[in-house]
Amino acid sequence: MNDLVIRKYKPTDEQKVIALWFECNLVFPWNNPKRDIERKLNDSPDLFFVGELDGEIVTCCMSGYDGHRGWIYYLAVKPELRNQNIGSLMIKHAEKQLEDLGCPKINLMVRIGNQGVFSFYQKIGYVDDPVVVLSKRLYEDDPYE
Repeated sequence: MNDLVIRKYKPTDEQKVIALWFECNLVFPWNNPKRDIERKLNDSPDLFFVGELDGEIVTCCMSGYDGHRGWIYYLAVKPELRNQNIGSLMIKHAEKQLEDLGCPKINLMVRIGNQGVFSFYQKIGYVDDPVVVLSKRLYEDDPYE
């Protein structure tokens, strides 16, 4: 996929990225996509990427680094363009950015209902670590607010 142009997210991308997240079933009742983007832009905007084909956003990926581990969030590829190496290129881009920051390991989480994506991640070198992720929601976001 040589025509894919990966660049940093710009605020003018917001509506197209949110639409892509909805199209890819990445938005859940406890996620407000506008707030998630706002939080990302306040924390580490240089680790939020979009990929374009012919000027259209077809993929995006948030990544983060806390000084101990890197994380991948919200990897999305337009459903009709999957299995064309776009997701792999996006992940490789995020990995390179994290590696350049000195990040030694990258984690990502896959929702139980999204089992189909496991083979994609395994193919590009991700393994199932023997850990359980625990979480605590500090407050609820309204996804449609």
